[in-house]
Amino acid sequence: MNSHRAAGTGVVASRTVIGAPCWVSLTTHDLGAAEEFYHAVLGWDWRVGKLGDQYRFASVDGVPVAGVSAVEAMGQAAVAWTPFFAASDANETVARSHERGGTTAVGPLSFPPGRAALLADRDGAVFGVWEGELVADWEDWRRAAPVFVELRTRDAFDAAIFYAEVLGWAAAGCCEVHYEDERVVLRNDGDVVARIHSGAVEAAPDPAVRPRWQIHFTVADVDACARAAREHGGCVLEGEASATEAVLADPDGARFVVNSRPAQ
Repeated sequence: MNSHRAAGTGVVASRTVIGAPCWVSLTTHDLGAAEEFYHAVLGWDWRVGKLGDQYRFASVDGVPVAGVSAVEAMGQAAVAWTPFFAASDANETVARSHERGGTTAVGPLSFPPGRAALLADRDGAVFGVWEGELVADWEDWRRAAPVFVELRTRDAFDAAIFYAEVLGWAAAGCCEVHYEDERVVLRNDGDVVARIHSGAVEAAPDPAVRPRWQIHFTVADVDACARAAREHGGCVLEGEASATEAVLADPDGARFVVNSRPAQ
């Protein structure tokens, strides 16, 4: 992983990991309420970084996990968890998305030390791209693997082609795309960093599916997270007692997933 660092700077730039998920971020109406909820449910600690007071960074045991911003800071973006993928040039990535039927919700906007845009694929699933320096201690985040992202969509193969062409998965050499257990799997240095899923391989695309990227956080106790979510104004959308996975929503309605083990 040290090869990703710019010579002599100790900084990881997005151009060195093009196409890989590089961060996850929440947009919310109430930063304070979000901090309290995710501290109670996931044990996160918070700090303000380079992006200003309207953006907070979460960490666990000193390892960065995720970010949260006020909705207004991202141009009135919807309340949601969003994965961001590394790009060498945000403008070019947005252009490739448009050429392939995607749309742009926000940006590219300047957020020193980088630029960000919120896009939607041709089925409406929202994702972000980031050009510039990655979050401090990003390599710790990558090694600890507290997060992976999964797209639930109508046609996994069509979606995989869209993202491969827009994000440069095939050309960048940073990521490998495989088909495993009826899912399209993206690996970086051998580890699962993203999955795309649309059901059984012989099944026709399901028009009832609302395509969305889901953010998965690895936790020690799924049941305890579900209880804490209910106690602090959130809810459990999927997952029963003693489950290894549960879909939760925070008080603002943003969905996320907790898993008892990392992606394999």
